[in-house]
Parts: sequence; structure tokens; C-alpha cells
Amino acid sequence: MRLGLPELLIILFIVLLIFGAGRLPALASGLRKAVHAFRQGTSEGREEPTPQTRQTPRSENAHPKDSDES
Repeated sequence: MRLGLPELLIILFIVLLIFGAGRLPALASGLRKAVHAFRQGTSEGREEPTPQTRQTPRSENAHPKDSDES
């Protein structure tokens, strides 16, 4: 299913009606950041894991029962 120019114009018109012209730049900026984060996450997922990323450091608070409190 491909969207042509008439369909895109209708979608843009509906978005303008719902959100108004004032909020459109903020919505576009948020969408741009979301797409960038998604692409960055998918590209990181394709990389081979290095020995540093395979090992997760253990936190001191990971096992509270091991503390010396009685």
C-alpha cells in the first residue's frame, strides 16, 4: 500500500485541524527525535557484542541479603 500525494495532503490537513499550526513544529521535532532514537537503537542492535558489552557490572546493591546488617 503506497501513499500518494493526495493522501499525504489529506493526512496533513487532518493533522493541522487536530493539533493546529502552532503545535506542528513541536510535534515534528518530537517525531524527529523518536525516529533518530529508533534508528540509533536498531543500528546498535546489529553490531557484534564486544566483551565489554557482554559483561554487566554487578552493583553493590544487587543482593541486599549479603549485607552485614543483622
